[in-house]
Parts: sequence; C-alpha cells; structure tokens
Amino acid sequence: MAYILNIETSTKNCSVALAQNGQTLLCKEIAEMGYSHAEKLHVFIDEILAETAVSFSQLSAIAVSSGPGSYTGLRIGVSAAKGLSFALAIPLISIDTLTSMAHQLTIENGWVVPMIDARRMEVYSALFNSNKQMVRGVEAQIITAESFAEIEETIYFIGDSNQKVQSILNKPNHVFLDQFMYPSAQQMSALSFQKFQNNEFEDLAYYEPYYLKDFLFAK
Repeated sequence: MAYILNIETSTKNCSVALAQNGQTLLCKEIAEMGYSHAEKLHVFIDEILAETAVSFSQLSAIAVSSGPGSYTGLRIGVSAAKGLSFALAIPLISIDTLTSMAHQLTIENGWVVPMIDARRMEVYSALFNSNKQMVRGVEAQIITAESFAEIEETIYFIGDSNQKVQSILNKPNHVFLDQFMYPSAQQMSALSFQKFQNNEFEDLAYYEPYYLKDFLFAK
C-alpha cells in the first residue's frame, strides 16, 4: 500500500492531495490572486493527514509539480517537497505540470492544449492526443493567428490563458474549456503512483523545477 502526498503550486492554485495506490483520498486547494502558497501549503498538508488519519511515517513518497509555471510558486512547492522527502527518507517524484493538466479531461477525438500564462501573448504549452500522450513537448510559445493552424481536428484549450488568447485562436475547430483553469494535485495521484511503481525518482541533491525560462523573464 502506497500513500503519496502530491503538491501542486505552479500557478495561483495551491493544491495538495493525498493518494492511496493512485487514488485521491482527499484534496485541499485554493486559488487566490495574491498567491497564498507560503501561508496555505503546510496548513493543507497537516489538515489532510489529520483528516485521513495518515501519519507522516506512513507516506511512501512525495510528489511535486515540476513546472513550468510561476517561479515563486514552484520554488515554494519544490522546497517543501524536498524538505519532506529528506526528513522522512522517502523518494521524491516530479510530475510535469502540463501533463497533469491534460489529465483533467477525457476526449474521444481531437487534441488537448493545456496552457499556463507567461507574459503578454506568451504561454507555456504542450500538445496531447486523445490518449493523453504528449505529442509536442513543452514550449514557451507566443500565440499568433497561425498557432496550431496545421491542425484540422478539434483542439480543446484549457488553462489560465484562455481569456487572453481566444480572440486570436478563433477558428471553428478551437474549443475553450474555461472550467479547467488551473492544474490540481488531484490529477497527480495516478501519475505519481505510476512513477512510484517504476522507481522513477528524483535526486534530492540536484533536483530543480522546470522553469523553462530564465528567472528574469519568468512570470
């Protein structure tokens, strides 16, 4: 039996989920304009463990969203995850943020493009098929009218960039699902358990989040 604590702080959503064998037992999260990660993260962790009656000693691993996203948010999440992993002597697992976002919805046909707001008309994005497989890697992409023009099938856009890009990405096959705005630790549960089973762990001494862009130009 594997209990994994999943931490997601790459956007405005501060999210923590406890999972047992890949199934989320409890998730607590809050998305505030002022980025309350430093105040809420450890509170959520303590509350979740208390409410599920799972102790720190029962945890099998710590999983953290690896980015891309907010520099400050990623630093807070990764610092907490590395600290817990070290103190408890359990593995650290990293989960690509856009991959966990893509797992928020299920489609029969077409493509999913999760996007995280960067600056101006730039987003962090990737392209996933209907099987939730990444077919174009993570990029810092400047959105223009020609973005994704080569794709004729339906494209489902999710993330916190929808509002700013949908006036440009306005082809008939472009569908914006605004209900999927932020990544959540809930979608990390199955992904982190799969990595746990495959012994895909990070080196605590050297692991850093995936900022994608230099700090001076990051959001």
